[in-house]
Amino acid sequence: MTERLESYIESQSRLEIHYWFNDNTHTMDAIVQNRCEYEVLGIIKEVAKIYSLNISIETEPFGEGGLKRWLKVISKEENKKATISTAIITALLSVILIVPLTKISEKFIDKIFEDTEMSDLQKEKLKLEIDKLKKENSVNILENPVIKKRKSNFYETLEKYPKVDKISFEVTDENKSRIQNERVVKKNEFKEFILISDDLDPIEIEDAIIEIISPVLKKGHYKWTGYLNGEPINFNMKSNEFKTLVQNGKIEFKNGSSINCALIVKKKIDNDGAVKITGYDVIRVNHYFENEKPIETKEGKNHRQKKDYEKNQPNLFTYLDEEVGN
Repeated sequence: MTERLESYIESQSRLEIHYWFNDNTHTMDAIVQNRCEYEVLGIIKEVAKIYSLNISIETEPFGEGGLKRWLKVISKEENKKATISTAIITALLSVILIVPLTKISEKFIDKIFEDTEMSDLQKEKLKLEIDKLKKENSVNILENPVIKKRKSNFYETLEKYPKVDKISFEVTDENKSRIQNERVVKKNEFKEFILISDDLDPIEIEDAIIEIISPVLKKGHYKWTGYLNGEPINFNMKSNEFKTLVQNGKIEFKNGSSINCALIVKKKIDNDGAVKITGYDVIRVNHYFENEKPIETKEGKNHRQKKDYEKNQPNLFTYLDEEVGN
């Protein structure tokens, strides 16, 4: 029965994209429509990549009532590494596309079963796969930068297109009958899906080791160069204390000279959702090396002492432990 059910679901499910217009026409600007579906295809491919599913995507003829488009996800081959089926891919997509960036929830997968018209057999099959997804912590899919950026691009394109009044998604079978009820996003909600900035939260590395290639010996906004984890980088030296020591000639750099520092790594998402590093800032030099001997800087010592002080400060649990001991 399980094999028949899987075959049934795999052959039937389609994602319907419905563009609703504020006039009585059934036509859409081809460039806008192609841009939107380019982003949806990108989301589909990213979801399939996450779950190691080798797929192809087919389109079906347009429908009216505004303008409707159907996309069918097909598994190219049996892939034992895949954790989910194309049926789950289709169901996930219908949810991913209607969850705003500001309302990401760990329970978003449960929305697959909201307002569904699936049979008990279909629900049984999908629930088994969804339970497996939950155990593998796959809910983080909504935080995937490619998915977030492509969803943002999709809604930003539609937000700028005056003819579209709303967008809706549903999962249908091959006869265009609903498996999962229509989910609607109105135009005044589009902004909730659009990224305000492409900048990501920076990463701070407390004890980064940078081998200095070229220090800056004069005042000005010039970038230093060095090796980080064997890769050449250009970085801003934001530590005024360390810059002053270098510019006054109190620190000399030789071949292989390195610093231990607090490093800020800045990142952003490009238009395809790929994460790019946009810059490096050294905000504190903890110590530098002379003949492989670490020399602690004043700011490095102050930071270390502050951390030690905070670590040794008593807290509520300290007092509770003392009371229990007494």
